[in-house]
Amino acid sequence: MEDVLTEIPPPSRFFQEDLNNFTPPSPPLPSPFLLLSQNPNEATELPLRPSVLIVALSSPSLHLFHNVSSKTLIGTLVLPETPFSGNSINPSLKDKSCNIYSLDRHQNPKNPTLLVSFQCPIAAERCHTVAKLLISQQIVPQRVLILDSIQSRNFRGKLSRDEAVAFKLETTSERKAPSLSLEYFPSASVVDGLGAALMAACEINNIKATLCVTWPQFGASVLSLIRSLIFPALDLDLSISPGVDDYVILGQDKDHHQPFDSDLYT
Repeated sequence: MEDVLTEIPPPSRFFQEDLNNFTPPSPPLPSPFLLLSQNPNEATELPLRPSVLIVALSSPSLHLFHNVSSKTLIGTLVLPETPFSGNSINPSLKDKSCNIYSLDRHQNPKNPTLLVSFQCPIAAERCHTVAKLLISQQIVPQRVLILDSIQSRNFRGKLSRDEAVAFKLETTSERKAPSLSLEYFPSASVVDGLGAALMAACEINNIKATLCVTWPQFGASVLSLIRSLIFPALDLDLSISPGVDDYVILGQDKDHHQPFDSDLYT
């Protein structure tokens, strides 16, 4: 008679590896790529080599740079999983797009300051692929500035919705000559998503980079804070449309119903 306690049981049909034998694997997603606008009088060569690459991820930074009139649309980052249906012909904050702009193309045509405006979410599994594309493949910047928001669930400490704050993280090479005079992001707090992936890519490629995170995620106070911090550091003559002060909340604050006194890592 078999010993049911010591005999190896037969494989279960509910094991994941067994289920995969009958389910065809999902086809891999095509790689993201840059689609550049062609000017008949200029030849655009890849990789692009900007003096500064600005990556706008937070809602206030997107709104601020959307109202910068002295910028030129030079292309877009195409994510095959993001449909273009519903987007307007002219750039709009309501579009799901990743447009690429030049902020000083006429003054510095060879190494301009580029802006990548992320107006659509990037899935976690795609962040490192997008980061490599922007940092070391089709764009090779001399310096990178990333503008992101603080997620209250990842922050160790107290956050007041009535007070705008900003912190920074830097790569090793940037610490030798920092461009922003900000306090460092508190120890044990976490940054994730595309901002973290971009910082990792910059560190690997020894690129000077600063990640500036701000709180709250929406509001005129944080918009003014970003404007006062970033524009002097960039040393660019950027003209702002009059409507920039009429800040409109776009989207929902996912942390609205979450406590701001985080017990992360305690």
